Amino acid sequence: MTYQPGPHISQHWQITKPAANGKRGIVVSQAKCAADAGVAVLEAGGNAIDAAVATALALASQEPWNSGIGGIGFCVVHRAGEKSAEVMDFGPVAPRHTRPDQFKLTGRMTTDLFAWAEVENDANIHGPLSVAIPSSVAGYEKLHSTWGRLPIKEVMEPAVALAKRGLPQDWYTTLKIALSASVLAKYPESNRVYLRNGLPPVPPYQGTPGFFTQGNLPATLERLQHAGLRDYYEGDIARSLAQDFKDTGVIIDETDLANCQARIVPATEVPWRNGRTLQLATGLTAAPTLMDVLAAMKSAPWGDTPDEAWFRALAKTMKDAYEVRLSGLGEADQNAAETCTTHLTVCDQEGTMVAMTTTLMSSMGSRVLMPRTGVLLNNGMMWFDPRPGQANSVAPGKRPLCNMCPIIMKDDTGPMLAIGASGGRRIMASVFQVMSFFSDFGMSVEDAAHFPRIDVSSTDNVTADRRLDAATLAGLAADGALEVVEATAVPINFACPNIIVRHPDGTRTGISDVASPWSGAVAQ
Repeated sequence: MTYQPGPHISQHWQITKPAANGKRGIVVSQAKCAADAGVAVLEAGGNAIDAAVATALALASQEPWNSGIGGIGFCVVHRAGEKSAEVMDFGPVAPRHTRPDQFKLTGRMTTDLFAWAEVENDANIHGPLSVAIPSSVAGYEKLHSTWGRLPIKEVMEPAVALAKRGLPQDWYTTLKIALSASVLAKYPESNRVYLRNGLPPVPPYQGTPGFFTQGNLPATLERLQHAGLRDYYEGDIARSLAQDFKDTGVIIDETDLANCQARIVPATEVPWRNGRTLQLATGLTAAPTLMDVLAAMKSAPWGDTPDEAWFRALAKTMKDAYEVRLSGLGEADQNAAETCTTHLTVCDQEGTMVAMTTTLMSSMGSRVLMPRTGVLLNNGMMWFDPRPGQANSVAPGKRPLCNMCPIIMKDDTGPMLAIGASGGRRIMASVFQVMSFFSDFGMSVEDAAHFPRIDVSSTDNVTADRRLDAATLAGLAADGALEVVEATAVPINFACPNIIVRHPDGTRTGISDVASPWSGAVAQ
């Protein structure tokens, strides 16, 4: 006989993720311990905004590959009793001393996943010049001061406790740090904290994994807990950061920090099917591209289930939308193919909903850890086009295009669905599909989260979950390039969404990404 090996299957098992249900508050996060922190704040009398801030700050020490207080983000908030949602924009901004000539082009194109102009020494991707002004803490501060209920000292208590306990040293930590180890090794404090003799930390062969401290991060969080979050920009932490920046070659200074402010703007509203309205983040997020997709998909073949015709229509729509995005909104969006982000979703007892997406951009951001503060910095400058004269070119004080896509759906009773995802350019496709599986096809929240999806993150290629039926896979292949893959923890072939739905009877259901090992939904 002539034997041809079949495809290798990394996860020859069926994975399910439990949902959380209840009539009070629910928090969903990519690290369950952070969701626990958010629920603890709800139990202490906090509202959804308090819980979202608590969860985000807890993630600062529990998910350094995805987010932290050196990052940026966007948040959609629909408060109970209000007609519409508002957006907290704490997105990336270039430092005021940024110059285009700091990113010298090699004249070559990179070859990783997507082609874009290569910069000498990858200075826009890692290292001190890759850092945009870290605005996450400004976002959390404005969220809390505007709409929070509990004192920040109480809101931050779980985050400080988790930071002091440390980062879990299990197999997932080993794997995530290993993916960045070759670059972490280039920077002294990152090498000292995250590597052991140049190698990633590993769990014990048997028994319970331990924890390790991420430099001075616990002390920094404790200082912010007592001094207030603006201390990050105007107090002792700001001065320590400024000295760290100077010592490591980061061009952000005290003026950049003092001027860093989050801003509140109205959400963008898009009428959708069944009398519902989607409320999107604004500006240079994935929202404009999602609006193109929504407009085109209104005329898609809507059957009882997502079938071959529907997926083919979605794939074509997404390709067309990315043609517009990549040509008209900025080529540097291609650089975000490998971004690592986190998303959290909250609903409190009153019915306020929060969908927050935060990021360090690449896995472990710039890979530069600040020695005085333990802050791991973002690499937001990679979201700019390094070529001069482009719509999204590097400039001081400028905001680049990014991929975050938190949304809240409302009906005539108020906010009824909140969703978002991590995963760079894969985010928008996953958010639309999971939302649509529930809202348009009538799936349960659990079934929507587990249903196989496709991804379209470019103008000419489709990625499909191998669990889709044969007719759908054949139809997608007939329309163009198709890659059939697994939905695994690593490689991350699809974005990682999480969702909360408020049902007509007042019950709430939340569920986290199925393939993420640490993620979880927790109900009061």
